[in-house]
Amino acid sequence: MPVAPCFFCARSSKISNRQISPDVLLPRQHRHTFMDYQAAIISSAVLDILRAFDPRVVGTLPLGLAVPGSDVDIVCHASEPTILAEAIWAHYRSCDGFVLYQWRALERPLVARFQWGGWPFEVFGDRRPVDQQRGWLHFEIERRLLALDDGRLRNAVARQRSQGIKTEPAFATVLGISGDPYLGLLDLAGESDAQLHLRLSHLMNSSHGIATA
Repeated sequence: MPVAPCFFCARSSKISNRQISPDVLLPRQHRHTFMDYQAAIISSAVLDILRAFDPRVVGTLPLGLAVPGSDVDIVCHASEPTILAEAIWAHYRSCDGFVLYQWRALERPLVARFQWGGWPFEVFGDRRPVDQQRGWLHFEIERRLLALDDGRLRNAVARQRSQGIKTEPAFATVLGISGDPYLGLLDLAGESDAQLHLRLSHLMNSSHGIATA
């Protein structure tokens, strides 16, 4: 997710912009051995700790399209971002790589990053319910497309990802979506599974389709 100008930005070692008293900072750091990302989620207890914010795991890991360095992405509903920030700060501020900030733009979402069990986590909190957030909508349409796929879509997107292309642009390239890839994928979200399957079939049978992407 892109970094926008911050309302505040808190790190485990320093605070920038709006200052927070240094006596709330702890010098401890949690270091964990590498584990499966699902085990890291369970070990971190992040879904339980943030249960009140409807946390959901999204992104390339549950889609099976991760590349080295992929985050464990979690989206949340934060109608009061300060409350979410306090919960994250209380439990994860001493983790390696901890940073917490709030965007100035759009709905001013909250973003937190930290490492656990060898995995980088990113928690995204927006004032909108999760079902209305772009991150969730992108994940859902990508999940549906892959569920309808015979393997060629997944392989073509994975090739794009291995070349450093981000997930939504990778899907858009393979699917032949022109213009803004993020908006283009959102346009597909309103299609039924039958319509998506027909779209994939046409691409597969095209000389410029999925098979050659």
